[in-house]
Amino acid sequence: MSRKLEQLAFDNSFGRLPPAFYSRLMPTPFEYPPYLISFNRDVAELIGLDPEEVQRPEFLAYLTGEKPWPGSDPLAMLYAGHQFGHYVPQLGDGRAILLGEVRNVQGDKWDLQLKGCGITPYSRQGDGRAVLRSTIREYLCSEAMHGLGIPTTRALCIIGSEEEVYREEIESGAMLLRVAPSHVRFGSFEVFYYRGQHDQIRVLADYVIEQHYPELAAHPQKYVEWLRQIVSRTARLIAQWQTVGFAHGVMNTDNMSILGLTLDYGPYGFLEQFDPGFICNHSDHHGRYAFDQQPHVALWNLACLAQALTPLMSVDEAKGALAEYESTFITHYYDLMRQKLGLPELNEQAVSVVDALLELVREDSRDYTLTLRALAQFRSGREANNHLLRDHFIQRAKFDRWAHAYNTILLQYHSNDAERAQQMNACNPKYILRNYLAQIAIRKAQDEKDYSEIDRLLLALRNPFAEQPEFEPYAAEPPDWAKTISVSCSS
Repeated sequence: MSRKLEQLAFDNSFGRLPPAFYSRLMPTPFEYPPYLISFNRDVAELIGLDPEEVQRPEFLAYLTGEKPWPGSDPLAMLYAGHQFGHYVPQLGDGRAILLGEVRNVQGDKWDLQLKGCGITPYSRQGDGRAVLRSTIREYLCSEAMHGLGIPTTRALCIIGSEEEVYREEIESGAMLLRVAPSHVRFGSFEVFYYRGQHDQIRVLADYVIEQHYPELAAHPQKYVEWLRQIVSRTARLIAQWQTVGFAHGVMNTDNMSILGLTLDYGPYGFLEQFDPGFICNHSDHHGRYAFDQQPHVALWNLACLAQALTPLMSVDEAKGALAEYESTFITHYYDLMRQKLGLPELNEQAVSVVDALLELVREDSRDYTLTLRALAQFRSGREANNHLLRDHFIQRAKFDRWAHAYNTILLQYHSNDAERAQQMNACNPKYILRNYLAQIAIRKAQDEKDYSEIDRLLLALRNPFAEQPEFEPYAAEPPDWAKTISVSCSS
């Protein structure tokens, strides 16, 4: 059942915590009349909102802070975090306000957070605004990640205005309504640990467990088990990132979700030519958040969280939980990769053939996504001919050796080519959000006020594994000019 705007079942359980965790304030409306740029009907249905409500003038008024949204309880959340390895004692929602949380008819709870809605007590020297460029990037990528089956925040809409916002240059201001089960981060606990406010750590931990890990409430070692589950969720999330070639770009502890969600899309990028050392963030001068460093950085960030939770458990218990990260990550990563190759079991043979393929793809600088998608065309059998696949590679002899090893495994399992191709195409996306695709949508929006490409990409990325003839150009290798795109933390 869908509801009108005023009928959404608003609550704000986070707002019932002590005031030390947040600051209450209203969003600051744009100086100029807002207008709708894109609306995600799927997310409207997710939160139980009638999609037709977007037609009402109250929609923009409520979402931009021109009018108080009935039932909402706006606040900016406090947190700290390690940014590029250095602890920053207070961060918080500097340009975002949690409007509240709504429950849909299934009973699922969703935070509604408005980004770009003005200065908060945590803005530091910032203006509290977001720009159209960054909101488009987050809006599209969060939906792309959802389509890929990766835990993520999502977004209901982009709202634009003629308000000017300065980043490297003057840009158009925009707001994004983000949706997630929770916006609590690793840094939400760090701020109280470094302040020596250990009672607040327990209060917040009990809140998160009650709201999101209720099965642990009666566990004799609930905090330790809770940390173990956070470690597991994070390890599995990073394994998913690595298998689809996603680089986050700014894995600070304040950008790490306590629920294992992909959070805060900024200078992200998907691998094109397979380069494990790929750095998507132009601001990351030392490559701390390079693609191949993400598994290590995630563990480092988990160690920061574990340290912040030591008032609730012994150091040895925290270390024990962290010790499970590596095996969880490796197992899940290779299990996903063997599925992408259509292999029925995870064993040493599967690991070997995965590693050998990635080495070949790296040496030949092949497109990661297109290569894995093309492998569904591989034909098994003693007389099988794979010359078309072979022609993808420069090192033909090395491909032949790999193909022989791969074919041997397929024969052992009596692999059926048609069934395996279907299974592989369900694991290897045809469409990813390449930076140049997002850039085309951004340029049209900025230069021509043409927002149709945003909606068109949204449709394609919702079904990244399906053959979609109308979106075939999105599956091509990127043009040469795409190599000049540069994204930074301001993205």
